[in-house]
Order: sequence, then structure tokens, then C-alpha cells
Amino acid sequence: MRHANSTTSTNRQSTGSRNKSRNANQQYNYIEGSAVRKLQTTSKRKEYERPSLHTQFRRRTKVKAVPMNKGYIAVAAAAFVIVCGVLMGYVNLQSDITNHITNISKLESQLNEMKLANDETYTKIMSSIDLEEIKRIAVNELGMKYAKEGQVVEYTGEGNDYVRQYGQIPE
Repeated sequence: MRHANSTTSTNRQSTGSRNKSRNANQQYNYIEGSAVRKLQTTSKRKEYERPSLHTQFRRRTKVKAVPMNKGYIAVAAAAFVIVCGVLMGYVNLQSDITNHITNISKLESQLNEMKLANDETYTKIMSSIDLEEIKRIAVNELGMKYAKEGQVVEYTGEGNDYVRQYGQIPE
């Protein structure tokens, strides 16, 4: 497909300088494919005029910058130092919290390990005790006897977990 700007050499020679000036002022845009639009021509003269209008408009609406004096700079520097101090304090607190959480989790894991070890030791001790052997040694070797009916005295407490004895138990 040939573009509008591509013409044969014979056409260029016959039209002369008039054709060159017309081609310099006009620009043809072609789009190939299924989304072809209408031919749009723009004048280069108009393109050059538009930026000059924009620059004039910008010059009119341009706001002059306020010069910074020493007081403004001092206030801005003080605000910057305060913000930096607050941020450093915040980061320090976050670090402390993270360290405490890590320490707590380590202590909790130690506690769980100690509880497991304690439970295992208790289970080993309880499984190693032979109550029948203790009963045999107490009755045969040490001479212990079972209590008779009159020897057992029941005592009702006041709800405490232990009883203090200040005197002899009546017989």
C-alpha cells in the first residue's frame, strides 16, 4: 500500500517548487488495518502557533515564588528534627516490642519443655513404685497392722486444706 507522501519521481519533477512547499505545509497520517480513520491534515503553521499561545498563557498565570528567609528555614529544620526524633523513637519502640515478643516466646517454649520433662519424670516415678512390695515390707518386716474400728477418728475441718494439731488426739 502506498502512502500519500510517496509519489513517483516524474510527478515531482513536473510540479516543481510549488509541490514541495505544499508538501512541507501539510502532513498526511494514514493508519492501515481494520481501524482506518479518515484522513486528517494539519497545517504546520498552526502547530507552531499553538505553543506560543500556551507559553504566553503560562507567563500570565505564573505565580512568583516566595523567597525563603532565615526564620522559615529555621522552622522547617526544627520540624524536620522533631519528625526524625519521633520516627526514631517509634522504630526503637517497635524494636523493643519485637525483642520482648521473641523473649516471651522463648520462655514459653522453655516452660513447655520443662512441663513435659516434669510429667515424664512423674510418670516414671509412679510406674516404678510397686505398692504391693511396700505393703509387704511394712507388714512383714516393720510390723505394721491394719487399723481396727475404734482406732479411726474422723475430723471435720473448717474448709481449710490442712489441719494443725495443737494437742493429743483422744483415744
